Amino acid sequence: MFRVWTTMALQMMNSSSHPLHLCHLKKSTLIINRLYILFHSIALILLFSFRISSILTLFHSKNQPFIPHLLIFISELTLSFIWILSQSFLWRPVTRTVFPERLPGDDQLPPIDVFICTADPRAEPPLGVMNTVISAMALNYPAEKLSVYLSDDGGCPVTLEAMREALKFAKMWVPFCNKYGVKTICPEAYFTGREVDDEVMVDSLEFGAEQRRIKEEYESFALKVTKISESGSCISNKDHSPVVEVMVDEGTNDERMPLLVYVSREKRPSHPHHFKAGALNALLRVSSLLSNSPYILGLDCDMYCNDKNSARQAMCFHLDPNISPSLAFVQFPQTFHNISKHDIYESTLRCLFTTLWSGMDGIKGPCLSGTCYYLKREALYELPLIQEDINLKELKQCFGSSNEFIRSLYNKYNAKLDNEKDLFDESLQETKHLASCEYEYGTKWGNEVGFRYFSVTEDFITSITIHCKHWFSVYYMPSRPSFMGSCTTNLNDLLIQGTRWTAGLMEVGLSRFCPLIYGPSRMPILQSFCYAWMALCHIGFISLWILATIPPLSLLNDITVYPKVTNPFFLVFLYVFVLSNLQHMREIHSTGASLLTWKHEQRVWMMKAITSYLYGSTHAVMENLG
Repeated sequence: MFRVWTTMALQMMNSSSHPLHLCHLKKSTLIINRLYILFHSIALILLFSFRISSILTLFHSKNQPFIPHLLIFISELTLSFIWILSQSFLWRPVTRTVFPERLPGDDQLPPIDVFICTADPRAEPPLGVMNTVISAMALNYPAEKLSVYLSDDGGCPVTLEAMREALKFAKMWVPFCNKYGVKTICPEAYFTGREVDDEVMVDSLEFGAEQRRIKEEYESFALKVTKISESGSCISNKDHSPVVEVMVDEGTNDERMPLLVYVSREKRPSHPHHFKAGALNALLRVSSLLSNSPYILGLDCDMYCNDKNSARQAMCFHLDPNISPSLAFVQFPQTFHNISKHDIYESTLRCLFTTLWSGMDGIKGPCLSGTCYYLKREALYELPLIQEDINLKELKQCFGSSNEFIRSLYNKYNAKLDNEKDLFDESLQETKHLASCEYEYGTKWGNEVGFRYFSVTEDFITSITIHCKHWFSVYYMPSRPSFMGSCTTNLNDLLIQGTRWTAGLMEVGLSRFCPLIYGPSRMPILQSFCYAWMALCHIGFISLWILATIPPLSLLNDITVYPKVTNPFFLVFLYVFVLSNLQHMREIHSTGASLLTWKHEQRVWMMKAITSYLYGSTHAVMENLG
């Protein structure tokens, strides 16, 4: 099933000499980065030689306490280890350009399933979730090849009712966007003026009247959803049976709508639910019986589609005959609309999406980022087991007991999406079985199949296992943000989020999946270093706590832990400090940010290191100790 659409694309592209995309190596940045790595490495060698000689001298002479010097040396070794790992991101940075106009016709494009996850209607208001759903339905892609699935892990009836209302409004919103070429396809962002839009209008008077009518309909829709969200039933339910409802378009509108499906997997207090990874795997199984599209767009419920052409941009990579057979996913950056003027808490994750991911793209591709990705469904399955000659018993041990699901592994995209509800009746009961708590017991779901359960950072561990096979990924950063969402805007939320991420990443770093152990034999060494940095960079809290306490205490007790100004080695320490900060400033300037960004990023890094990194790392260690 998975190779049918790729084969069709290969046949079409072989007759054309025009590429669907281009990869550009950032040569000037590459040269600067490698020179910086060379000179900084030389300085570190000199610094370590000074430390070792100083410690040996003190050990024999006992003129000063030995411990402060040793602790400072440990902190410097830790920071140097983190620095060495981080340089893998700078080794080969690339950028990419796509040409969607060169894609084959709509009838040749592969189908796409959109997975949207929500869990708590109080923390994630249904109106915002529905805006994400509607924006996904308005993507510039054939409606009959687009299916939108919402996973409601809270099992809240309010979310289901809001989704029914969203379908009613989408029947007016999607034709409006298509007719007038609306670029901002999220209705809330469009009507609040969050994004400047330049519509293609045939008749300005006609457009104005239609726009006012759609705005009134949206305000009515928003009022209904807000009203039901304020009811007492707007709470999470952690003990409920599976619910799968296919939203069927029964209207008379001539324009076809994408398939819309509500899924709330079964949850019981006595059964582990595996958080977001469990919800995604339930969607993976349910969708295989209803649409079974070979490609999946993964979105967080607060990350709406901002550019209607993102699906076609992603297909420029997935349909490239040179890379498609081994391409697992296309990662887009996350962009946020609620950033303060100066972004004092570094909420944009600027370094991650402008520097680190483009650096990984030059090796074997970026890490899966939890949202804003177009993923090949096949990459989530254990490929050696999907063979025509394997017996049914082995398949069921891997994928579960559903014959319908196993059959979907070999069938191509399910083409019966014609909005007739009775055609789905046979599959609906089976989908509820696939969304049940007990379906995964005794199978390889979460271990070798689907999104991995090993860590709360399911995207990170899943990405490692994907790259450790024959897959790679690409990173595409368009000029217009493809997706926009909301981020943390206060220090408390920032540190709580940082602690959770640290705990999940360190849990992987301290396990058998540690990239420095698990990775080198399965992926390029630089790729292993990139993953190792993400998993282990949080041990920097050791260095910052030492440097925040030992030098001041040493100064008060007249203990010299650094060379005097007259000592030639003082220049080495000064050189390391100045050069690293200049490199950081240059990297910030190259992304178009101001020097204030440098100050804010340095401050936030120090605040996170002595709090989030410490608490998250402690949690991971305690988890490993049982």
